[in-house]
Amino acid sequence: MTEERLIISRKTNNKFFLMIAIGVVLLIVGIIAMAMGWGGEHHAVDAAHGEAAAHEPATWVKRLYVNLWLNNVYFSGIALIGVFFVAVQYVAYAGWSVLIKRIPEALGYYLPIGGAVMLIVFLLGGHDIFHWTHDYLYDVNDPRFDPIINGKKPYLNFAFFLIRMVVYFALWILFFNWLRRNSIAEDLQGGTNYYHKSIRISAMFLVVFGVTSSMSAWDWVLSIDTHWFSTMFGWYVFASWWVSGLAAITLTVIILKQNGYLKMVNANHLHDLGKFCFAFSIFWTYIWFSQFMLYWYANIPEEVIYFTERLSGYDGKYLGIFFANLVINFAFPFLVLMTRDAKRQMIMLKLVTIAILFGHWLDFYLMMMPATMRGDAGFGFIEVGTALVFLGVFLFTFAKGLSKASLVPVNHPFLEESIHHHV
Repeated sequence: MTEERLIISRKTNNKFFLMIAIGVVLLIVGIIAMAMGWGGEHHAVDAAHGEAAAHEPATWVKRLYVNLWLNNVYFSGIALIGVFFVAVQYVAYAGWSVLIKRIPEALGYYLPIGGAVMLIVFLLGGHDIFHWTHDYLYDVNDPRFDPIINGKKPYLNFAFFLIRMVVYFALWILFFNWLRRNSIAEDLQGGTNYYHKSIRISAMFLVVFGVTSSMSAWDWVLSIDTHWFSTMFGWYVFASWWVSGLAAITLTVIILKQNGYLKMVNANHLHDLGKFCFAFSIFWTYIWFSQFMLYWYANIPEEVIYFTERLSGYDGKYLGIFFANLVINFAFPFLVLMTRDAKRQMIMLKLVTIAILFGHWLDFYLMMMPATMRGDAGFGFIEVGTALVFLGVFLFTFAKGLSKASLVPVNHPFLEESIHHHV
């Protein structure tokens, strides 16, 4: 079987660098605009006490840190899902996905960057993102003492949080490198030894993933709303990451095919990827609705704050995004990908996967902004600039990863099954 090597042209690399440069320029413009006070004064509702409270408008520093955190959590999740997808295929003895295996594999190359950015942003901007990092909350003599947050101190404290973050990324990078090394060694040496070894590694990784994906969701997203909690939140963040990762894999397959690569990938492979995107968009909606409904039928008024903030808080600032989230992430993929033909057409899949990737970025925006920026959030130069910088870095890393090995795993034992895959 002949290898297929991806060659990244200078023109393509320049596009990534241009994207990063435009992002940096927009960021600088946004920061200057906020520093000069061009956005005007804001008044927000203090959600914890339900009182209208005028407060100082959020600084550009806080807005920058929150945006850095938001984008890094989003892109790190997609990188992690790449490793998860590969592991699931191994453990399931799947043959259909062999021809596209190198795409989710390459997503994992962003993980070291994600880990470094996460660490730096938390160390520098933790106070701006996480309310629980303030010492006065734990001082009984301080009028701002918070008994609820104090009760969570054994888990939510600076040192333990930092240790967990390092452990998550260390484990994810370890398993990513382990699987990737075996995959490339299999290309060079053949046989089934590396395949069976990869199954064992994948089984271990899935156990690690099950624990760390939920815990990282609690740490990095749920603890932003320190008073609020949800027993379904680990699943909710996983669902958002998972469907974003599937959309990224599908979109990459389409773009590579349109550029003359992945010649043996056919409509049947696209059909399966389309089914994944369709099914897990519904799964994400199921988790979303279950979490929303739980508070209603269990009659837990103190937990409804999460939704009232997003539906009616801050003069309805997040109301439009709240419903756009449902339309883009559920209604659009559900209606467009309902037929068999739609799942086999590149143009339809391309439209849906781009919408899903934007929609779930919006989902993370909605998870983080109301609790951090309150009424001062927006879609300005800072938001667009940060997203462009991260997208450019992510695409550059991902493309470089794709070019490091053959796009076709030439000695995979199930390669023939994948070539002749039919649904």
